Amino acid sequence: MNWLALDIGGANLKVADGRGFAESYSFPLWRDPNGLSQQVRTIISEAPKADHLAITMTGELADCFENKAAGVRHILRMVGDGSDNRHIRVYLVDGRMVAPQVALTLPLLAAASNWHALARFAGRFAKTGSALLVDVGSTTTDIIPLQDGVPTAKGKSDTERLLAGELFYSGVERSPACAVAHTVLYRGQQCPVAQEVFATMRDAYLLLAGLSEDPADHNTADGRPATKAAAKIRIGRVIAADNEEVNHRDAAAIAQCLADAQAGQLAAAIQKVMSAMPSSPAKIILSGHGDFLAANALRVANVQTKTLSLRDELGATLSRVGPAHALAVLAREATSV
Repeated sequence: MNWLALDIGGANLKVADGRGFAESYSFPLWRDPNGLSQQVRTIISEAPKADHLAITMTGELADCFENKAAGVRHILRMVGDGSDNRHIRVYLVDGRMVAPQVALTLPLLAAASNWHALARFAGRFAKTGSALLVDVGSTTTDIIPLQDGVPTAKGKSDTERLLAGELFYSGVERSPACAVAHTVLYRGQQCPVAQEVFATMRDAYLLLAGLSEDPADHNTADGRPATKAAAKIRIGRVIAADNEEVNHRDAAAIAQCLADAQAGQLAAAIQKVMSAMPSSPAKIILSGHGDFLAANALRVANVQTKTLSLRDELGATLSRVGPAHALAVLAREATSV
């Protein structure tokens, strides 16, 4: 029995088989929701052979759908069309894996369930006592308390998790710069930020070397490549400046202000979750390709707790697609003889 797990987000599709294979595909779901079935078919064709699919999702929140239930129904229909009759199971936020027909009757339990799968998997790295998982992705950050290896999040839905601080809706790529800071430093002065999506946090971290360049990737605020040179121009527009008005030192200073602001906001969210835990975590597990932001936030919050990085444990690729890898492992373990 060979499993392939798909984590279907609004901007990226992540896949893993639980045996070391993992990949992330850029797919803006809101632009082409009906193209999802073909993208699923392509992903399956490029992955190791699998006869079983495990599905989790966050893409149901995309604004091309009337509501979350409609998004869940559409995603499951597209997966079914693209699966070529493979056996499918859907992960629910209560930890069950059910047939698509059952998930269709429980759409709000199927919605935004990927964090729970990752938290269950991460629990094996903190089997006893109190721990905290901080998973930083391109769009969001999950902050999940664990007790004896079991997730103990207060919230289940995205809104409940936002209220509890367990969902920090900010990440290292897609978050608009203007949503992260209201002012930035420009040549010794605090300059207000233009309230327009001229740049994202990916541009800041490209300049600060937190993220690598990808000249082939044009999923940026202006459609130009994800390079340092293009990021410098986008960062300049944050203060309504042309390229000639912002040199490399200026752009780096602006990027650092944005990074510091985001780290401070995440630090506050982490402290909120920790304050609600019955005891301080003995270990903090860092995950996702934005784990460097989590580490910065812990420094800002002056948290001295021992940390464990899934990047170190699993490698950078598996850590980036953590929920997909976690779901594939859980599925394999649940059906092993």
